[in-house]
Amino acid sequence: MAQPLEGIRIADFSHVIAGPLATQFLNLLGAEVIKVEPPAGDPMRYYTRDADRRGMAEPFVGANAGKRSVVLDLKTDEGRRAAQDIVASCDVFVENFRPGVAERLGLGSESLTQKHPSLIYCSISGFGQDGPMRDFPAIDQVIQSVSGLMLLSGHEGEPAERIGFPIVDTYSALLSAFAILSAVLQRERDPKRKGQVIDVSMLDATMVMMSAVVGPMMLSGQTPTRAGNRGFSGAPTADTFPTADGEITIGAVQQVQVERLFRTLDCMDLLADERFATPDARLENDMALRELLLARFATRTAIEWETDLAAAGVPAGKVRPLKEAMDMPQVESRDLFLDLPDGSKILNAGFRFEHDGPSLNANAPDLGADTDSVLAELRQTAR
Repeated sequence: MAQPLEGIRIADFSHVIAGPLATQFLNLLGAEVIKVEPPAGDPMRYYTRDADRRGMAEPFVGANAGKRSVVLDLKTDEGRRAAQDIVASCDVFVENFRPGVAERLGLGSESLTQKHPSLIYCSISGFGQDGPMRDFPAIDQVIQSVSGLMLLSGHEGEPAERIGFPIVDTYSALLSAFAILSAVLQRERDPKRKGQVIDVSMLDATMVMMSAVVGPMMLSGQTPTRAGNRGFSGAPTADTFPTADGEITIGAVQQVQVERLFRTLDCMDLLADERFATPDARLENDMALRELLLARFATRTAIEWETDLAAAGVPAGKVRPLKEAMDMPQVESRDLFLDLPDGSKILNAGFRFEHDGPSLNANAPDLGADTDSVLAELRQTAR
């Protein structure tokens, strides 16, 4: 058998994170991705503090390994003609220019889909292709700001603070890949093989990502409160606690989980206390309960509590720095990292198939490494 997207060819005119990461998910599933870059290259090639890696920065490698790089100057007639030839050979076109730029380059959705009715055309932008903020420039943290995301974490009264990685770009990439896959399936089922135009807004994607709080706001006007590390349930037994060595996060939400938690902490007497016997009572007396729990968790290390609570059926996890988390035997057992031919590692797709699943075995391309070969293939095909 073959990987799911083997035979699908993608013209990737995107840059930085959301677009390249979207096509990388498809690349991992077997699609051929032709990455079209300007003469200076994708700016993400230079997103590194290590001067020796500029041109092949770490985040660039992770989002572009296995792709073919073609350099075109879209400001020239020759570059635009070559771009048209590449698109004509592809099933999918992806761009994340500011709205209107693709049209000025002759690569707008209307002109390309008229020429190529089966083309799946995907635009990724900050605010979408229409609306009063259509032309506003945006990056991840700006969308975090305007969407309300930055005021969900932390505590009431504290300044806003962004999530510590480009979560908006990442989720927008996943949503874009999902939309493209859906359009591919739709086209394959259509006897006329009609393509699709996809409009992904990072702001829209963030609203969907926040559905757990946006939904209640729409349905009942519930305003989310900032509760620090307290879980979505609001239960005081779903929170983060310091231990004798580091911190641990507990997720005891159901009554049976709370009983297991108290048993493991050797404080079953708390259930006989009317202040802590029921979920409502625990919410009303949450600070008093927290003080009692703080004293118990301080007696042992985070890893000891994690082990014993997990064995008791209580969701619990030590708060780990990233390197420690990546080195966990559980992570190492999951085929989450791919070894590239040059000896470097990148992340896989984050899910596994029983066979022919996400994988690749090629390095990130040097800037323009495949320009001559791709254009030669197009000339050969045209004959």
